[in-house]
Order: sequence, then structure tokens, then C-alpha cells
Amino acid sequence: MSGDERALVLAAQRGEREAFSQLVRTHERRAYAVARAIVVNHEDAEDAVQEAFLHAYRALHRFLPDQAFGAWLHRIVANAALDITRRRKVRDADELPETVASPFRDPAEANELRIRLKEALDTLPARQRAVIVLHDVEGFKHAEIGVTLGIPEGTARSDLHYARSHLREVLGSVRSEL
Repeated sequence: MSGDERALVLAAQRGEREAFSQLVRTHERRAYAVARAIVVNHEDAEDAVQEAFLHAYRALHRFLPDQAFGAWLHRIVANAALDITRRRKVRDADELPETVASPFRDPAEANELRIRLKEALDTLPARQRAVIVLHDVEGFKHAEIGVTLGIPEGTARSDLHYARSHLREVLGSVRSEL
């Protein structure tokens, strides 16, 4: 954690709301990416981030300033997103984040691929879906994923392997069909 961030955390712990607001602004994009990786749905991701920041604000007095604030916050975000996933059995369909690069040039093919990929991702268990999106789309390292989701690094690696294997099986024929 940088010195500036540590100072903001200490100020927020003293009750300075603007300091906490600055922490929110600093971490909101990555927090959203973590939540979106788990829930896939934009509205649920926003809800998870909002719940997580509220929980973090209420629990800030328990945070130890020598820890990494981002890792602590992303763990809260991941837990909030997993809670929403558990509570919500029916999710609205939503497109994948625009950060997913399409290997095709034809927009119709790209749209078809997004639809197929979204459907394939939806067949994965929530944790495997979170791991593959956090790693392959958002660029998190295995250790960061482990901290974020509260699982050992080896489990993150294993989940990534099984998620990729499942997606290869489900999407194996996509290239020839398009």
C-alpha cells in the first residue's frame, strides 16, 4: 500500500468521510471488475460493489493499515458478489464486458461469439467463472485471485484449468460453425 493510500485509510478510520470517498474513487473500477467477474450481470455487479463499499466503511475500524487495502476491499467485494449469486437464481442476460477481445472481424460473428461465450460462462460454477474472468479478462495473477476470492493460490490455478477445459469442451465447435 502506498503512503498516500495509507494516509487516506488512517484519515478514514478517524472518521474523515472525504478520505473514504477518495479510497472509493481509487478502487471502484477494479472492485467493479471483481464483482462483474463473479456475477456477470451489470446490475448485480453494481449492487455487489455498493454493498461491499458499505460493508468496508462499517468495518474500516477493524482494518489494519499495514495490510493491502485493495486486497482487503476486493475480498469484501468478492464475498458480496458471491452472496448475490447465491441469492439470485434467475439472472437477466447481459453482454460480456467490452474488454473481451474477439478474434473475428465480422461484427455478426463477434456478436455470435459473445453470445456463445456468455452462455458457456454461465454453465460454469460461480467460483470457476470468477477465476477465469479475473485471470483471462481482467489480468489478475493467481495469487491475487486467491486473495480476492479467499481461496489458496493452487485452488485458483486448478479452477482456471477446469474452467478452461470446460469452455474448450463447450465451445469446441464454435470456430467451425461461425
